[in-house]
Amino acid sequence: MSQSAKSEQNPKTRFSFNYIMLLLVVFGGFLVFGLSENIKGPAIPRMQSDFQLSEFELGLLLSFNALGYLIACSFTGLLSQKIGLKWTGIISFASMALAGLLMYLSQSYSFLSGSYFLLYIGNGMLEIGLAIMAARIFTRNTGMMMNLSHFFYGLSSVFAPIIAASMMGWDVFGGQLGWRGMYLIVLSLSLLPIIPSIIGKFPGDAGELGERIPLKSFFKDPIAWLIVAILTFGVVSEMAVGGWLVNFLEKAYGWSGESASWMLSMFFIFFMLSRLFVGPLTDKIGYTLSILIFSAFSGLCSLAAIAIGESGAILLAIAGIGIAPIYPTVMALLAKRYPRGTDAAITFSVTLMGVGSVVGNLLIGGIIDWGRALFAPSRGNEEALIIGLQAGYGFIAVLALLCSATCVLLYRKLRLTGEVI
Repeated sequence: MSQSAKSEQNPKTRFSFNYIMLLLVVFGGFLVFGLSENIKGPAIPRMQSDFQLSEFELGLLLSFNALGYLIACSFTGLLSQKIGLKWTGIISFASMALAGLLMYLSQSYSFLSGSYFLLYIGNGMLEIGLAIMAARIFTRNTGMMMNLSHFFYGLSSVFAPIIAASMMGWDVFGGQLGWRGMYLIVLSLSLLPIIPSIIGKFPGDAGELGERIPLKSFFKDPIAWLIVAILTFGVVSEMAVGGWLVNFLEKAYGWSGESASWMLSMFFIFFMLSRLFVGPLTDKIGYTLSILIFSAFSGLCSLAAIAIGESGAILLAIAGIGIAPIYPTVMALLAKRYPRGTDAAITFSVTLMGVGSVVGNLLIGGIIDWGRALFAPSRGNEEALIIGLQAGYGFIAVLALLCSATCVLLYRKLRLTGEVI
């Protein structure tokens, strides 16, 4: 292999202009990703009101989003091999911006669902692309660098609910900007990372990585399936907070949209700081043990918050400390366990995780409606809704605990073969 090829394969060999461009794409991509994912918290109650949606229809809308994400995850790894990471990223950024325009134009539930579906196609492509890119770039201190990259997701997520709630109230041309205008403006920011994407040269796009592990081999690997389960439980629990926390606080405790959005922002402050300061610990503690400990902490915090009631709501935000390291640490685990098949490992894991996301969002919405219907005859509609919301959010906490329990199984299995990472 020539010296230039070696330099391209490991762009960190010197702090080059190209490396700076790749950092701008990775860090900027996660910033945009965090915004696009977490502006929905304050917007969802307004969408629900505009289109008169039930809780189940709301869960169905979020499940359509997860389905788009799933579809994107299933083909992005192959697409990146065919056209390269550069163009895969560019297409994902452009599709997210287009989704913002379509959401602005939406006047029906079906049109809104289609627009959200496109947004999550872009999000799925972006997440797989960024994960593969980070795995190729950050070959040393992988846990720390993966968490640092995802720190930028948390950074934008902190401000996303506040920005969204504020922007929806802006006076524009004699009327409020609303959730449609807010989505249009925020998702237009997705166009910015296209600039360094065009300039940069991406590792692996020249085909210098050599023979790779085929995707089908992961279906026969029990370790791979355990990692999928861990990733699914952890990420569904994480992502559900962005979609349901504001709704829960507004309807269960009667909080204002602004106050509920601030609590969601507090969740992401803890989330962001955890990825910044806990990330380096994952390399020292070990990836498997780190996931086990932090996911258990998150689940217990959320359950305690629900048991205590409104006065314990801050624990819902503190749970972000535990759930934050799960996804990037799993990515680091995949990169270290499958160094020659990281692309396929990420595609396999995240695609199957997407299946769990579809089911998870449906279950949360269904549990809320089921709880309300079950207790309405004896407790009244208002109290029954609160019980349903508590049951739905309790399920989010249980998912985090299941993530920890599955990690115990993985740790035992890896320890038997001396492969604990």
